[in-house]
Amino acid sequence: MTFTNALHVASPSTSLQVINERLDLVSVFIEHVELRDRVIQLLKRSHDSQRLVQKFAFGKGDPDDLICLSRAIEASKEVRQVLLDHNRLSVSSNASDLNHSLTIMISRLFLDGPVALADQILAAIDEEGLLQKQRIEDSTAAEAANLAEKVTMDEATSSELGALPKKVRAKKGERTVVADTDSGPLDTWIMRRDASKTLNALHAELERLGDEKTSLTQRLRDSVDSSALSLKWTPGLGHICHVKGAKISQKSLEDLGVTRNVSSTKSTRSFYLPAWTELGVKMDHVKIRIRQEEQTIFDRLRREVILNLVKIRRNAAVMDELDVACSFATLAQEQQMVRPILNDGTCHKIVAGRHPTVKLGLEEQGRSFVSNDCFLGDSERIWLITGPNMAGKSTFLRQNALITILAQVGSFVPAAYAEIGIVDQIFSRIGAADDLFRDQSTFMVEMLETATILKQATPKSFVIMDEVGRGTTPEDGTAVSFACLYHLHNHNQSRVLFATHFHALADMTEDFEKLARYCTDVKDMASGAFSFVHRLRKGVNRQSHALKVAQLAGLPKETLELATRVRQEMRDALPPPRVADEDQP
Repeated sequence: MTFTNALHVASPSTSLQVINERLDLVSVFIEHVELRDRVIQLLKRSHDSQRLVQKFAFGKGDPDDLICLSRAIEASKEVRQVLLDHNRLSVSSNASDLNHSLTIMISRLFLDGPVALADQILAAIDEEGLLQKQRIEDSTAAEAANLAEKVTMDEATSSELGALPKKVRAKKGERTVVADTDSGPLDTWIMRRDASKTLNALHAELERLGDEKTSLTQRLRDSVDSSALSLKWTPGLGHICHVKGAKISQKSLEDLGVTRNVSSTKSTRSFYLPAWTELGVKMDHVKIRIRQEEQTIFDRLRREVILNLVKIRRNAAVMDELDVACSFATLAQEQQMVRPILNDGTCHKIVAGRHPTVKLGLEEQGRSFVSNDCFLGDSERIWLITGPNMAGKSTFLRQNALITILAQVGSFVPAAYAEIGIVDQIFSRIGAADDLFRDQSTFMVEMLETATILKQATPKSFVIMDEVGRGTTPEDGTAVSFACLYHLHNHNQSRVLFATHFHALADMTEDFEKLARYCTDVKDMASGAFSFVHRLRKGVNRQSHALKVAQLAGLPKETLELATRVRQEMRDALPPPRVADEDQP
């Protein structure tokens, strides 16, 4: 796995300024918890403006999205006011220095156009109408789900029941919307009637026609002497009159102007009435025009969103940065992180560094994390790290890469102290993986990643490499590892953490001026038990203690005994290893 261009550096001074402004912002939110809490609450009321405006830019989006966008704009407006109020109340010089970062955030919020857009949206869209529409859709979905459940339970086999859709139920406290039995499905309008003069006039016309319908209904009831008469619309029959429980003679119907009977039973009768048909058609025509006008208003609002596209995206970016800064501040307080010092040099000075996630995992198990220092620089540009399996070499490599990334994105870091020269790229060669579909073995993938590092790493890069050459014979692996170290030391001149079990590398790199040797250990106890010592020390540990790890993994006892005998026989056949003073714990 190779991480490149973790931070694109236009120029060191520019990058330092940007990073320090981000760190200042995090510092403000650490120092002022109440301010951070208020900003977080406002962020919770916001929405993903970037996604919303993207939908409108592609000609999509709906009224719900407009409402969400207006709330996001309102949240941006309130956040800006909160930051302004905080800056006005800050009087101490130290606070003013930090609050410069807030001033930058405030200056980047462009609200004139977006706020006017939000006002237009809220003035035009009827949120209650939207909720009504959603209730109808939920009710329709519930009916479909109930029907699907009934059909499935009646006809499906037991193996087919797994595909049964979840039953859709109305939310608690919400009424189920049903059809208007008089005039068809309930009409829902998503725009306020005063959103335009035309829409207002159309709603007034619809109300007038509704009053005519009420008057016509009452006249018909009086004529047939029945309060059970209603004027209805059905998809199949259109506009009809319907009467329940009344005996109406044909003569009475003819006097009303009835042209044709639709149906008749002992207790009900339905028929066509020209007056109602004419009135119903007029009402339908007005409703169509209302929906057309609502669409016109919606299109106008969508166009306004596009006209404010750049400003909304810029504001969204500011809100994103505030969100990240608040999260960084909360994390820094919870995990006792420190503010890193970044400079233009090529050194790493990390005291008591910790792996941010491994530490949390160990603490959940009631165990403590062993922190380690990392001092890479002019005198020790490469650390060659040896030691047992399970003793923390890979964790040490990863934690320093993570600390570097966190520092350069503007976060506090899990350490007691951190001073880091800006890194242009971070390269990582850790773990084992193959790509069989591309005919690449584990070793081939490893070599491809190693080749990328050797070709692209610069003196400003940070490189972590773990077990290079593990996928081949010890002789070939040692040779490849030595050649990589030689290239990194003499050509790339990067900051490098290089972990290995090829202990011969410690002797082969003795004349590398900028390379230092560090290791971890295993502590054996009198009882025969052992524990891993995760604290790094100077020196070389020529024991990998693989059989101890195999024992922990639960290999059978006879297998471990055989492995121990074979290992001893192999050692007896070799010349005694060279033991330097630095090898001793």
